[in-house]
Amino acid sequence: MNERVTSSEIQNNSQPCDSVCIQTNQIYDSCKEKDCLEDLNVLFTRSDQELINRAINVKCRKAEIIWVYSDVEAVPFNKGFFTVDIKYFFKITLDVFTGVGMPVQVEGLATFDKKVILFGSEGNAKIFSSKYRPNEADTQLTGKTNLPNAVVEVVDPICLGAKLVEKCTCCCEDPCNIPQFICGCFNDELVSCEENKAVQVSLGLFTIVRLERKTQLLIPSFDFCIPQKECVSASDDNPCELFERIRFPFDEFFPPQKEHFEECDTDYRSHCCK
Repeated sequence: MNERVTSSEIQNNSQPCDSVCIQTNQIYDSCKEKDCLEDLNVLFTRSDQELINRAINVKCRKAEIIWVYSDVEAVPFNKGFFTVDIKYFFKITLDVFTGVGMPVQVEGLATFDKKVILFGSEGNAKIFSSKYRPNEADTQLTGKTNLPNAVVEVVDPICLGAKLVEKCTCCCEDPCNIPQFICGCFNDELVSCEENKAVQVSLGLFTIVRLERKTQLLIPSFDFCIPQKECVSASDDNPCELFERIRFPFDEFFPPQKEHFEECDTDYRSHCCK
């Protein structure tokens, strides 16, 4: 049995097919977003904010996702639809120029809020389950529901630019409202930028949001997916034998041309560019 099976192989497969009922997360609705986030205010620790106050220029080095908070609420008078409120927390790394000499690297926090509406269907069943324990009373697991769950997939944003402003032109995030575990990503307490020189960054963000529910589905089943390939392990007696199996890294010596990447883009199932 092949470990990788294509849809055409399934269609041409003469092997009998059974119907199997499984419990899984069914995606009821999803959307993708390409957001250009302009002029997000950045919060810094007190020592870094003092450095920003003396800065003459800043350059955005990178932006990272720390955490994404999501909250699902039913849309009034519109059964089956839900709002998903999303709050992004970004760690922004900047090069700060204060005059002649090398720039100083600092880190700050930026946030962004958005809301989407998705279909999540109806249903509000309560689910109780237990875990089998031989010769003992079964462990009672925490009760659950089949209400929709929000799933947010996001990649680290692209840093499009950064600039200094003499004072925040809009309301800054109150550091007191930031969760403690987010503040713990920085080496000191974050301070407000309302009375100080501020930094604003622009980010490019790609997101996929979906609503899922636990449900039972009837699907075709051909066989158990039993691994056929033997595990490859390193040999203490002959490490060179394992090294001989490693492909020569030509791309490290001869970086691929642009057209090679374009060929890979046309088929997302291809492995690496060669």
